[in-house]
Amino acid sequence: RFKPPSTMSDLKLYYFKIRGLAEPIRLMLADNGVEFENIMFLGDETWPEKKKQFTFGQVPALMEGDLEIPQSGAIIRHLARKLNLAGDTEEEKIYVDFFSEGIKDLHVKYTDMIYKNYKKKDEFLATTYPTEWAKVESLLKKHSNGEKFVLGDKLSYADYLLFEELDIALILSPTALDAFPVLKDFHARFAKREGFQAHIAARNYPVNNNGKQ
Repeated sequence: RFKPPSTMSDLKLYYFKIRGLAEPIRLMLADNGVEFENIMFLGDETWPEKKKQFTFGQVPALMEGDLEIPQSGAIIRHLARKLNLAGDTEEEKIYVDFFSEGIKDLHVKYTDMIYKNYKKKDEFLATTYPTEWAKVESLLKKHSNGEKFVLGDKLSYADYLLFEELDIALILSPTALDAFPVLKDFHARFAKREGFQAHIAARNYPVNNNGKQ
């Protein structure tokens, strides 16, 4: 099913020393046996100079040989196409794309709270999460009743985005998913994937760079 990792040039993934926007990419690469150099910046006073090397002056950014690919969405979709994780039919590709964009929108709401309104964490857990996770769970149940992957039998890059978002939700509050058994079961199943266990065990960095999670 997957193209051999050897079809990829040397990969270097640049990001801060946090999970943030890069972690779903890292998980997908690790899970599919793709070797990559995980380059993490500390975000200290040297960052203003380092950022000049990137197209948009920001990370994550992927270097595939001499090719620079900026923007987390572009990176994960590029790699997913190479790994046959972007859906096969046009309908599947559309579904994976809009599902992933929905997760991205939820993540923006999460980071806005984490970085700007952490004092409203309880309100976020009581209102925003229930509303947004209900939408996601409904979408997940459209294929195989949510008991397998986002696309049913087929693994896709959306699964890594979903898993990471669920994982950080449970870090934010262990009860965050109690009202969503299908999402909770998905997280528990996906967490057992052998491919990224070594990556997770070796992680020594937080979810966010402000100490809040």
